[in-house]
Amino acid sequence: MQTDPLSETLFALADPTRRAILARLAEGEATVNELASPFDMSLPAVSKHLKVLERAKLISRGRSAQWRPCRLEPEPLKGVDDWLTDYRTLWEDRLGRLDTYLATLQKDRAKEEGK
Repeated sequence: MQTDPLSETLFALADPTRRAILARLAEGEATVNELASPFDMSLPAVSKHLKVLERAKLISRGRSAQWRPCRLEPEPLKGVDDWLTDYRTLWEDRLGRLDTYLATLQKDRAKEEGK
């Protein structure tokens, strides 16, 4: 079953190990061994995480002789940001209206206390 790109990206981002791998790749390319070094897990386990990130198109793997560097591909993160922007705008609007309402209540209370 094929899922949409946003779901793939969110699934990949749901795991803290994968987020840590992405944070490391934000600093620059790295090999699987370099990516695996901070984690207490086997290379096959790290490779599974990399496959999830690759399937979500969050990373790509190059090939340079024996060296296969992984690199961050930020485009899917832009899709998440675009999706979240709609919700951010909605909640900022709602919080703005709540702020206005609370200010009105405080003003009314101050007027009543001043009588």
